[in-house]
Amino acid sequence: MIRIRNLAVRIGDRVIASVPELDVAAGECVAIVGESGSGKTTTLLATLGLVEGAAVSGEVRVGDVDVLTAAPADLLRIRGSRAALVMQSPQAALNPTMRLGTLMRRALARHGVKGGEARRRAEEAVAAVLLDPLILRRYPHQVSGGQAQRFAIALALALGAEVILADEPTSALDVTVQAEVVAVLRRLRDERGLAVLFVSHDLALVSTIADRVVVMKEGAVVESGHADAVFSRPSDAYTRELIAAVPRLPGHAGERQGEEET
Repeated sequence: MIRIRNLAVRIGDRVIASVPELDVAAGECVAIVGESGSGKTTTLLATLGLVEGAAVSGEVRVGDVDVLTAAPADLLRIRGSRAALVMQSPQAALNPTMRLGTLMRRALARHGVKGGEARRRAEEAVAAVLLDPLILRRYPHQVSGGQAQRFAIALALALGAEVILADEPTSALDVTVQAEVVAVLRRLRDERGLAVLFVSHDLALVSTIADRVVVMKEGAVVESGHADAVFSRPSDAYTRELIAAVPRLPGHAGERQGEEET
């Protein structure tokens, strides 16, 4: 569903993102992890041809469309209906003067879906992310952060997107709601065969959803592989530093057992 080869994003002489190879298949979640400024979001935006103010080269395909060489009409066709972007703060992207149902129907209308079919799709999509269809009557300020994020995912489903590009989709949410949003994405990946490209700096969260992991540092890929292998047997020193930086609660079971034996 996504194929990236020799992607390079440059500002002047500086390469801010370089990805030699990245693929995401249907029914798979690939996570890009790294600290702030490592090139994660730039890579994600390049996948939809949304990088501005920089020179982008290489090959980026979403389905059968080469994003970097596609005509504007082809890009409009794949954005939303083929691949959808779920941003870090959906409430900031939702028009506060419109009810959620109106927002969704307007988006559907841009892709030629109107009337009763638009209403049906909207209701089915919000139900798929475990929201009450009555939420479509509310304004953005009347829903929680977790509900807004699930609505953003529902909008992608209503449009028929086969690829979800999620940019730090849980960073503004508390831990319990983070788990709910990730559970929705995981279920949709498994049940509907969605391809998910998931950007995050939260390795603990990534370990619960990712099939494969790409680690970036200062714009370059330093390690990639199956999630289990990357997290249990990291080959790069930077990856080991990231894993070591994950907070751990004191007094976990292993420590308590050791104390009791002592």
